[in-house]
Amino acid sequence: MAEHILPALTLILVLGVTAQWIAWRVGLPSILLLLSFGIVAGPIAGWLSPDDVFGDLLLPLVSISVALILFEGGLTLKMSELPKVGSVVRNLVTLGAVATWLISTLAAYWILGLSASLSALLGAVLIVTGPTVIGPLLRLIRPSGLVGPMLRWEGIVIDPIGALLTVLVFEITSVGADPSHASAHIVWAVGKTIVVGGGLGLVGAIVLTLVLERYWIADRLQNALSLMLVVGSFAGANAIQHEAGLLAVTVMGFAMANQKRAPIEHIVEFKENLQVLLLSALFVVLAARIDIDALRAVLVPGLMFVAVLIFVARPLSVFLSTAGSSLNFKQKLFLSWMAPRGIVAAAVASIFALKLEHLQAETPRPEFEAADQLVPITFITIIATVAVYGLTAPFLARRLGVAEASPQGVLFAGAHKWARQIAAKLVELDLRVLLVDTNRRHTQAARMEGLPTYNGSILAEQTLDELDLGGVGRLVAVTPNDGINVLAVHRFERILGRAACYQLSPQKNESGTEQAPYLHGRWLFGENVSFWDLEWRCTAGFIVKVTKFTDEFGPDEFLARYGQDALLLFVVGKDNQLRIMTCADASLTPEPGESVVAYVREPAL
Repeated sequence: MAEHILPALTLILVLGVTAQWIAWRVGLPSILLLLSFGIVAGPIAGWLSPDDVFGDLLLPLVSISVALILFEGGLTLKMSELPKVGSVVRNLVTLGAVATWLISTLAAYWILGLSASLSALLGAVLIVTGPTVIGPLLRLIRPSGLVGPMLRWEGIVIDPIGALLTVLVFEITSVGADPSHASAHIVWAVGKTIVVGGGLGLVGAIVLTLVLERYWIADRLQNALSLMLVVGSFAGANAIQHEAGLLAVTVMGFAMANQKRAPIEHIVEFKENLQVLLLSALFVVLAARIDIDALRAVLVPGLMFVAVLIFVARPLSVFLSTAGSSLNFKQKLFLSWMAPRGIVAAAVASIFALKLEHLQAETPRPEFEAADQLVPITFITIIATVAVYGLTAPFLARRLGVAEASPQGVLFAGAHKWARQIAAKLVELDLRVLLVDTNRRHTQAARMEGLPTYNGSILAEQTLDELDLGGVGRLVAVTPNDGINVLAVHRFERILGRAACYQLSPQKNESGTEQAPYLHGRWLFGENVSFWDLEWRCTAGFIVKVTKFTDEFGPDEFLARYGQDALLLFVVGKDNQLRIMTCADASLTPEPGESVVAYVREPAL
């Protein structure tokens, strides 16, 4: 058996990463391909048997992986967002969660024919909304306004709540607790989970902050230490109170993200990369454990059950939770169409299905005879919700006006005079711009000219929290400080993608040394165009001009009129698609009907 473990592990890695890559290339939710690859490799082709490969280690490894994923999710939660989204998020994870649980429990009882105990357990498992799926979808859709932060907060906070509710339902139904004692048991379990999970999470965050702040450990060991503390907090909390570990790691991630005493950017980047590998492996492994016959047996009622979740439970929970909020109907409708289930639902269902199997082996009970249906129904729910939401939510977001199909707006790092001149011309072409600058005179001038602006550092933590990047698809770093431009590119390439981050070429130094390609973004307007070149044009009588090309007035006519010293900046197509020029000697290629934004000197009359 041992000689088959290495090929199996290799297959998991190859399938997971390949699925992620293909999904990125074709623009599909990666979970669809991951689940498909896992089902093909496992029950269909028989290449992979996770239970044989991992044995009793399978579910502990799944649990630890989920904990690391939730910790990474907690690192994305910013306290500054709470005043805007806190009330709605609170309602979604309480009132909305209860509504979802009740409706899914009734649907499981009537449609799936499960016992009341199993129906309540399945309903508890499925109140989670899958942050591992919502996160990539939000990056793909990039909705404007508050709906994005609301969905991100809900997806992360609801996971420990769902796990806790599942534990409570399992304990009450499995031991047949008297109703008079059930309420006391619930209060005690909830209180113990909050104290244990929240307490250990805070302790882990405090320890990690102190170690980082006081340089008690080498840089190369900091990621390993954070990994150790996350797993330790998770295991310690679970040892004291069942499933309190998920709350512990979420609290730890949230606390680390909002402390200001120690830098954690390298930890965030490490956890993001680790999350990709963990998700790739987990979905393949869990999908490979599915029993195709069991899946086929519950397919039709399972799809009917999912339809109730999508069209009844989610809209009802959202509209109840957002009653009286500032959200408009279109925003509420978009929230109602974003509740995919993900890895946490799969992991929790697998864990409790195994517990029920052991329970039935010891003391068989009729209400748990259909316990083997929990996992296939959960996977049907995951696949169906991801397919429905993943394939339709981007289109719906555009139709509702809460997101753009291909954001063409430009974020300017710098709001000096010529940056404002360029931004104003883009606004004339119906493109969104946003200027960020620490110089209050520059931002005040931009506001006086009617340009959206933000006064603050492009590198400050709160800047990223407070900027509304809806409709923004490019960064142009145009400050006079080459170092700030480089850092701005590095910061926003994780949000916009490296291909969409541009910076001005640095002023050539006396030694003639050049920066390594990985240290800078794409050269803006040309490899030799620096801040001071543009500053000179601004003071030498050049103007930023928009020229629309026609059949009669093309590149040759443009050059004949404005000369070789004209600097092409942007080309805006007929469909408002923006192209940013990145090469100084690039030939003019705009076509008739396209508009050119260029720095030119008006010819003498």
